[in-house]
Amino acid sequence: MFEETVIKEDSTLPKESLQLVVFELSGEEFGVDIMQVSEIIPVSKITRVPQAPECVKGLINLRGKIIVVIDLNRRLGFSSKERDSLSRIIIVEVRDTMIGMLVNSVSGVLKLPISSVEPTPDMIKSKINAEYLTGVGKKGNRLLILLNLARVLGEEEIDELSQLSSSSSSSSSSSSSSSSSSSDQLPEENIYML
Repeated sequence: MFEETVIKEDSTLPKESLQLVVFELSGEEFGVDIMQVSEIIPVSKITRVPQAPECVKGLINLRGKIIVVIDLNRRLGFSSKERDSLSRIIIVEVRDTMIGMLVNSVSGVLKLPISSVEPTPDMIKSKINAEYLTGVGKKGNRLLILLNLARVLGEEEIDELSQLSSSSSSSSSSSSSSSSSSSDQLPEENIYML
């Protein structure tokens, strides 16, 4: 059984290490600083949003809060993958807006010495917008592409997503107060532990 994973800061780590949440997209391993992630949840019902940008998968209701979900495969220019039991949504907070990032799977949390992080090779920069990348980490024979999720969306997009989630929250709460069986209401997210 899977359960929700809530990410907490580990103050025991030495400053010369990074703690990364590692996930998979398009057959490649990516890592993001654990401080950018608030939690990781399994994927359940995502409510589509008409005329939303191509990378917006839809909305979820996470414990009463409406969150916009971005398909990270699409956002980075990869082909979208069909969701399965390994798919996860990484919840991040960017400029006071909670956003969900849909990924193929999450393999866990990894401690990586800062000394093993190198600049991003041009080959990777040619496939992924260099602005989203913070480098490449090496751990044994593993190669991790390090992303800065705060940069994956521009300021205008974040403002637009913030408005989308707040207008959905207000319409969802007003429809729930007028009719508790309204089909416009977003279902409560099922939460499970990894």
